[in-house]
Amino acid sequence: MFLLIMCCICAIYGITMIYVVTSGMHSAGANVSNPSKYLIVQIFSMFLGIGAFVLLTVIDADLLGNQWKFLSFINIALLVALVIFGRDDGTGNKSWIRFGNIIGFQPSEIIKVIYIIVAAKQMTYLKEYKDLNSFMSLVQMAAHFMIIFGLIVVVSSDLGSASIILCIFITMMFAAGVKMYWFAIGGAVVAASVPLLWNYFLKDYQKKRLVAPYDPTVDPSGDGILWQTNQSRLALASGRFSGIDSDHRPVIFTGKHTDFIFSGIGETLGMIGCLIVLLLLVIIIVHCIRVGIHSGRTFDMLLCMGVASSVIFQTLINVGMCIGITPVIGITLPFFSYGGSSMMTMFAAMGLVSGVKYKPKPQLFSMMY
Repeated sequence: MFLLIMCCICAIYGITMIYVVTSGMHSAGANVSNPSKYLIVQIFSMFLGIGAFVLLTVIDADLLGNQWKFLSFINIALLVALVIFGRDDGTGNKSWIRFGNIIGFQPSEIIKVIYIIVAAKQMTYLKEYKDLNSFMSLVQMAAHFMIIFGLIVVVSSDLGSASIILCIFITMMFAAGVKMYWFAIGGAVVAASVPLLWNYFLKDYQKKRLVAPYDPTVDPSGDGILWQTNQSRLALASGRFSGIDSDHRPVIFTGKHTDFIFSGIGETLGMIGCLIVLLLLVIIIVHCIRVGIHSGRTFDMLLCMGVASSVIFQTLINVGMCIGITPVIGITLPFFSYGGSSMMTMFAAMGLVSGVKYKPKPQLFSMMY
């Protein structure tokens, strides 16, 4: 119940701020839909998410792990569906599937949760029945990751979702007990492959997005790639400590209610509002890690660590985007950014953690604690 309550507090806080931000932009003449639309979508998504949370709490995650073949098929099917039905909605990332102009979802959000389950099952099997640190075990884990990561990049050009999958993979390997020398070798391989990825897989606009925060010559005027970032920083600065007054004209820019909602909160409620956001997310992260550490089972621990790492890195990258220290790669702020897919899958991921807390601990582990 504690985790569900914390998730609901974050979601309600986010919904309120989305409505406030979009209302301000709408009143200022920005080209945004009626704020009521965003309110309805987020509330509906929150209730669907709560349903997913409850369902995944009462369903033993081991049952899901045992269906890893079927879950892997779903992930591949979702990526294939993006090839056929995917839309970019003007973002450059072919990452949305829409039914008409109203209903749509982002498959990468579902893929992320499924990947955590399947990767946890794979790593648990290799740790308990094989040698986790053998070369073949590392090849199997890396192959699973590369298939998902590569397909996301190639099919949808969604560097944001792909980077979160990478962070989840690294964190779960570390939590599973992979030796540090393998990370060093992996880092060397990644460094050696960067020129290949840069020259043959990344598009020009993606390259510019990645280097723009660190190379002022990419957008010297600040009116191109860095425009959103500059407007975001202006919005944060205008909020000062406790938010803007009612007579202040809000800073208007695209994405203020989605990927840059943190800036909208900072503008409206100041540094106080931003610190509350970070505090709530830290509480959720710490709780996920704590549940994993005290679960007593490798599979359950890895599930919790995978979910926690997703929240950690999405938060770090999203806030970094808003203050201009990380590239703008389309990462949502968990529970706060506008987006039904993000809201529902985040609740579902937390349901996995809740399910770990809900199930009885192994007898020997229970005696220790």
